[in-house]
Amino acid sequence: MRKWTIPIMTIAAAFLCLILLFSLYSHNSTKETIIFFPIHPQATFKEAKTTLQLQPQKRRGKYSLLWSTSSSLDRTAYLRQDISLLFADGRLIDRLSKWESHRKTLTQRKKVTAKDSRFFQTISFHYGELHEGNAITSSQTMTSDYLYVIDSPYHPLTSFRRATTEEEKEWQRILNKTTNGYLQHKAQSLLSHFSIQAQQYYSLYLPDLIMYNEQPLPDLSMKKTQEIIGKLWEGMYKSYFLGIKKEDGSILSPIGSTVPLILISKDYSHLIVLIEAENGEKFQLIQKIT
Repeated sequence: MRKWTIPIMTIAAAFLCLILLFSLYSHNSTKETIIFFPIHPQATFKEAKTTLQLQPQKRRGKYSLLWSTSSSLDRTAYLRQDISLLFADGRLIDRLSKWESHRKTLTQRKKVTAKDSRFFQTISFHYGELHEGNAITSSQTMTSDYLYVIDSPYHPLTSFRRATTEEEKEWQRILNKTTNGYLQHKAQSLLSHFSIQAQQYYSLYLPDLIMYNEQPLPDLSMKKTQEIIGKLWEGMYKSYFLGIKKEDGSILSPIGSTVPLILISKDYSHLIVLIEAENGEKFQLIQKIT
């Protein structure tokens, strides 16, 4: 009997290692599963929000923003995932992501440090994958927020969403002009680089996608609009949020890249996402619309 002890223990240990490796593989692959499935006809998000809040104290010349997202589906989902992107003055500065299996609710928060007066924009995609028998469906919604932060030697640290005083209106004008001018310059460069005829497309920047949460794209149904948005986020998650995929297979960090410019062809045959990375490399992500 003794001569069997070592082989049995070895086999058992190997079996346990295989189980552990499979578990880790399953866990890691599940993280990348924002996949568009037909929208569930009844499942809805009871609550979803994204917020930016300026923290009152400065440290070492920098201030902090509290960036948070939360969402609650009206039923338990096989997979719940929320992702969020934070932009400042037209460039991506940070990402948030959280997923859980067999959950309704997700919350996440993060402190982000910055300096100088800036215009912040954030947009989140809230997603649920639902399994009922052999049917797989999904539920989705978007939330967003924006904040103007004034950090000047001649002005106390403050923030606002809607300018009320003349001074705030002037700061809003300056920050909007800076951001819009920067993005327009980059857009022209990207369109020229890829020889794209802008008049053939509906164009918008990623944070503006929030307007189609509850209204359809021109001449489309709400159902088709949600399908396009869901598939767009699926592609953005895999090819932008997790890293910009280059032709040689390498991955480039999206941090520092321009706000993605979305071009939807007016015949709804395809859409294009244009991005310039921090190092100046230009990318176009093309997605067919069926």
